[in-house]
Amino acid sequence: QVQVVASGGGLVQPGGSLRLSCAASGRFISIDDMGWYRQAPGKQRELVAAITSSGNTIADSVKGRFTISRDKSKNTAYLQMNSLKPEDTGVYYCKHTAIIGLFRREDYWGQGTQVTVSS
Repeated sequence: QVQVVASGGGLVQPGGSLRLSCAASGRFISIDDMGWYRQAPGKQRELVAAITSSGNTIADSVKGRFTISRDKSKNTAYLQMNSLKPEDTGVYYCKHTAIIGLFRREDYWGQGTQVTVSS
């Protein structure tokens, strides 16, 4: 069993900053890929940023404002969000890809954390 818990959302004014965290715990060998997604009201979930074995990915809409990082020792991913805009509002989800056995990988999603950018 793997648990993924996201935290750090909240209400912030335009131009402000927030830092999201996403920690994995439970029974796994290691955490491979880590990613952040968001879903705005009435829209589909979209990829915001990811760290994979192939490198980092970041959406054009947040490039230069958001940074993804990870602490492998803590199985935790972070999303530093600066210069926030109202269009960044949504529920942010993290996804960890865990190595749970020989040649076995599974994706685990966090519960989502609300980010609201409003004056």
